Amino acid sequence: MHQTTAAAVVPEIRRALPEERDAISLLLGEAFMEDPVSCWVFPDEDHRRAVHPGFFGVFLDAALRAGWVDVTDDLSAAALWIPVRVEEAGEDGDDGGIGEQLAQAAPGNDRARIVGELTDAAHPGDRSHYYLPNIVAAPGRRGEGRGRALLAPVLDRCDREGMPAYLEASNARSKALYERLGFVCTGTPIDLPDGGPRMWPMWRDPRG
Repeated sequence: MHQTTAAAVVPEIRRALPEERDAISLLLGEAFMEDPVSCWVFPDEDHRRAVHPGFFGVFLDAALRAGWVDVTDDLSAAALWIPVRVEEAGEDGDDGGIGEQLAQAAPGNDRARIVGELTDAAHPGDRSHYYLPNIVAAPGRRGEGRGRALLAPVLDRCDREGMPAYLEASNARSKALYERLGFVCTGTPIDLPDGGPRMWPMWRDPRG
């Protein structure tokens, strides 16, 4: 694991600008190249590298349209947030139709469709919350506190507003980080078929 040093300084966190969309999609694509779920959906590395920016652009466009994107000032890390609003208890919320959009982003890819269907089924729909579909740091900037710095102000906002947060962890390392920040697994993990990796739906109730 990358070791941080006293000299590591996290750049300023700010809201992404619309004109930074393409740069952020490239960041997402590169950062997820070794992600277990992405490697399962796109087993061929060259194909994965070619389609990743457009594939993750689905999440990015949903966040820019319906929520917000936080970035470090040097665009080395980004977090995508989508508010899910439930007007009355028991009604389904709107998470931006991520499952359906994933299928459209990778037409003919059954594994992308399966990920979308399983994550949509696991996503709680009976309570308003902030959904974190993606948070990434550039490969050379991992382990320097960028993820925690991006999450901290939004989780503070969740606590002030009394708003829960939700995400799906795609590897054990990120799951451990989220647990330290107050997230807990919602129940049964998502085990992708055909020897695919495990995903952990995680929920955080507001503190205080």
